[in-house]
Amino acid sequence: MRSTRGRWLGLYSWLLLAYLLVPIIGMVFFSFNDVLAGRPQVSFQWNGGTLRWYRELTHIVGLPESFWLSIRLAVASTIVATIVGTLLALALVRYEGKKFRGRRIVDQTLFMNIAAPEIVMGASLLGMFASYHIARGFTTLLISHAVFSLAYVTVTVRARLQGFDRHLEEAAGDLGSTPLTTFRLVTLPMIMPGVLAGAMMAFALSLDDFVVSNFVAGTTLPFPVWVYGATRMGVPPQVFVFGTLIFLLGAAAAIGSLVMSRRGMKRT
Repeated sequence: MRSTRGRWLGLYSWLLLAYLLVPIIGMVFFSFNDVLAGRPQVSFQWNGGTLRWYRELTHIVGLPESFWLSIRLAVASTIVATIVGTLLALALVRYEGKKFRGRRIVDQTLFMNIAAPEIVMGASLLGMFASYHIARGFTTLLISHAVFSLAYVTVTVRARLQGFDRHLEEAAGDLGSTPLTTFRLVTLPMIMPGVLAGAMMAFALSLDDFVVSNFVAGTTLPFPVWVYGATRMGVPPQVFVFGTLIFLLGAAAAIGSLVMSRRGMKRT
């Protein structure tokens, strides 16, 4: 009975993995697909292999700019969300009662942020920016992406802090270490896997976001918004090339995070 259950569980795991990877593999595969005639557009009929779209990566007006805008936006929002989210997670775990009034409200607000539909968040952020007469552009995109990423970083780092041994910090204090030095040399290295996981999630959410960005972008078009606009005229094959680059970037970040996490575990 256990052997049969194990086989079904293994089959289910492989099917789930295939479901996640097949679309990505297809995107990478068709980024090498040639176009035989007419205007270059994404085609799911194999016309022969080519490196043309990689050589002509910057030939589509607006596409490279939107790609690098999304990269800059993701990096900036990840830095903001990771710093603020890590500090907020520390406060939620360490302080209770009179030391942190409104802790439960903050906690519930974070989960409401995660549970709220993106269209609701996008509309509310647009209303806020319009009320304060803030011009839509990179600044509004940065604020919006940092806001919806913040909750994910906080929850991830908080889970890591739940099993943290406070005696290590107390030992560092007994040896004469200042609170800042203790945090830098003891606390932060111990929770770094959680911080990295939260940062990766924030980066991926920012790169992937369309709904909120579409509300607050204005004339500044991140990569997902640009691609959506291009669907009306025909998506150029270079979109698959940029998608491949994003996938490789995310895979490299995941591998780097795994390596750093294992090194941290060996040190502890």
